[in-house]
Amino acid sequence: MSKQNKQAMIIVTGGAGFIGSNIVRALNQRGENNILVVDDLSDGRKFQNLVDCDIADYLDKGDFLERIKNNEILGDVRALFHEGACSSTTEWDGKMMMNNNYEYSKKLLHYCNHHKIAFLYASSAATYGAGQIFKEEKAHEGPLNVYGYSKLQFDNYVRRIFDQLETQVVGFRYFNVYGPCEQHKGTMSSVAFHFNNQLKGSGICKLFAGNDGYEDGGQRRDFVSIIDIVKVNLWFMDHPEKSGIYNLGTGKSQAFNDVANAVLKYHGKGKLEYIPFPDHLKGVYQSFTEADISALRKMGYQAPFLSVEEGVKVYMDFLNKGIFPVYEA
Repeated sequence: MSKQNKQAMIIVTGGAGFIGSNIVRALNQRGENNILVVDDLSDGRKFQNLVDCDIADYLDKGDFLERIKNNEILGDVRALFHEGACSSTTEWDGKMMMNNNYEYSKKLLHYCNHHKIAFLYASSAATYGAGQIFKEEKAHEGPLNVYGYSKLQFDNYVRRIFDQLETQVVGFRYFNVYGPCEQHKGTMSSVAFHFNNQLKGSGICKLFAGNDGYEDGGQRRDFVSIIDIVKVNLWFMDHPEKSGIYNLGTGKSQAFNDVANAVLKYHGKGKLEYIPFPDHLKGVYQSFTEADISALRKMGYQAPFLSVEEGVKVYMDFLNKGIFPVYEA
């Protein structure tokens, strides 16, 4: 099984990105700094996510992948958090998406299995599409975009070879994640991030008008704080005997209006405005998501999740006061 040498290296792909950099920072809060960050800094602005982090080394994604292909020994490695991916749900270059999210992940999976390294990777709730049941079963899966398809195909690949794996392998189907260090994602940043900017700029939070039978701003998602995302990732690293593919959300959907109102409450001012639902999102938009976390609970993770109201307040403290969260008590 996976190594539990606390002095061994931990690798984080996408380590300069949103979720990856928060995992690095949480490891630092535990006193761990033997961390190799892997990323593509073609967008150099992402360096800001690592400025306050303590890492052992940085490696470009291309160089890292070459070493993986050549089966080079990277040292004594305890775990690999694979957060590197193209995460744009509006990107339709399927060749690029499958290469980045599917083929790359397969290579890392086989490398980790061969060297008995724990492999914890990012999947997505986009694997479910427009369904109303979000349970880790094929009957409920049907992505609406090529991003979701790339994630589903890798999950299916893991499922097919699961009985052959000799190390810990855990996939996390992230729902709508929000929190520090997502500013580089542009339009793919969370609505909490955009609402904060809109409120500071014009005093108005803009939400989509109703669609799919939902009232204005009433579309519902499972909004999950990066704090909980990190806590679950590290919990599984601490329990190398546990593997599988799990939803990672709060288990409770909340309306976009709830997020906007939490931002308004924090600032003590502002108002809501509803804009027409975009034509290009019709038919490819998830108006409802709510993670079924019964499998996660059954596996043993019992900590409570932050509500929108709780998590947005912590996030607003970061955006407006520069206060990073504490990931674990």
